[in-house]
Amino acid sequence: MAVGLQMVGLLLGVVSWCLQSSCTSSQLWKVRSQLESVTTSQWQFEGLWMSCAATSTGSIQCSKFKTMLGLPVYLQTCRALMIISLLIGLASIIVSVLGLKCTKIGRTSEHVKNQIVLAGGILFILSGVFTLTAVSWYAGRVIHDFYNPLYGGVRFELGTGLYLGWTASGLAILGGSMLCCTYRKPSSIPPSGQFSYNFTSTSRGQSIYRAAPASDSSGSKAYV
Repeated sequence: MAVGLQMVGLLLGVVSWCLQSSCTSSQLWKVRSQLESVTTSQWQFEGLWMSCAATSTGSIQCSKFKTMLGLPVYLQTCRALMIISLLIGLASIIVSVLGLKCTKIGRTSEHVKNQIVLAGGILFILSGVFTLTAVSWYAGRVIHDFYNPLYGGVRFELGTGLYLGWTASGLAILGGSMLCCTYRKPSSIPPSGQFSYNFTSTSRGQSIYRAAPASDSSGSKAYV
């Protein structure tokens, strides 16, 4: 059961990382509203890295943002969050693979492997949270500008790149949660055959030896 849950969680994490990559490189984070377009034969859309314009004939012209310091703060922050999300997602994939029950690495104990899987799951969740923060912040800014009557620029609507980001963040959080659910704390009961011996002497000179499990003294037996 745990092995299957780990495999499904890792698969969801890998898919989410692929979607995060597509979302980061997508130029469809926002699309110019048809209400702003003079003609429906032209489209304008933007992403994190460049702005593009397309026509009904199939020609597409894209121009990269020439400056970084001149970009809005929210755009620079979204770039940073997506890059960090990709790096954390890649690290979580590697860590999770090393901690799978079906993966053999030397003489690594089961408890250590459980801790490795737990770390991978936490990293997946962090990656999803960073992606969710980036796309939600960007979408909120687009919606705010669209409904702001004092905004004098071009009005845009939400693009498919944002939906890719929301899907990727959901899969990353779900996959990371599944990996975390497979973690089991080590049992505190010692293996059978390990006892603690206590020696006491009574007033009559008798020696009493008590043998009991190290974690439970209530069921001890006395031998005289």
